[in-house]
Amino acid sequence: MSEPLLPLHGTGSLSDRLYARMVEGLLSGDLAAGGKLPTEAELASRYAVSRPTVREALARLRSDGVIESRRGSGSHVLRRPGTPQTAATPIRSLADIERYYAFRCCVEAGAAAGAAEFHSAEDLKSLGTSLETLSAAMQAGHTGIDEDVQFHLAIAQASHNPFFVTSVETSVAPIRQFMELARPAEDHHRPDILRQVQAEHQAILDAIARRDPQAAAEATRLHVLNARRRIFEGTQLG
Repeated sequence: MSEPLLPLHGTGSLSDRLYARMVEGLLSGDLAAGGKLPTEAELASRYAVSRPTVREALARLRSDGVIESRRGSGSHVLRRPGTPQTAATPIRSLADIERYYAFRCCVEAGAAAGAAEFHSAEDLKSLGTSLETLSAAMQAGHTGIDEDVQFHLAIAQASHNPFFVTSVETSVAPIRQFMELARPAEDHHRPDILRQVQAEHQAILDAIARRDPQAAAEATRLHVLNARRRIFEGTQLG
């Protein structure tokens, strides 16, 4: 039995047409709510194709650097199709980490202030879900690195400012790098550190929720400065 054709005119294989339709959905923002794609089964149903066809289209999006697949978490959007992939600035010294955190402090504080001013009810719900997911991962003994990155990206998205979103997206790789280098493995599970990080994140969310841009920016600056301190306490970079 042949697969039903997509409601999309043009030539090329079914997976090519599915890829084109998914790119359209990503550009319009209709496909990936909260930066996460629907499951393979949901995509197959949505576009009336088989799951192998969906996998081919997803593989092409991964090859393009548009999405990444995470074990147990599905496919997540890394950047909008058509935007350039930005290579992470190499980190060679403690001074480079200092410069990075100065940059991060400015960008993320601005994004948090924007989120406090412009967030929607749906944005606030997404932020709450992201924070709950992060807290659950850390309490389960995981590092929570990916979940932390997603929380900060959700803040940028809630600002409805594409420049903040792009800046945070292109910082995802160095953020993950720094967090992995930040502390000895046992520090990720220290109750005092977990409580402190959770309190810092909650303070940011609370300020955003009550639409207080100044408090949201200040809570973010405090969190980033504390993250910087934790990295300098643990890193061995010279």
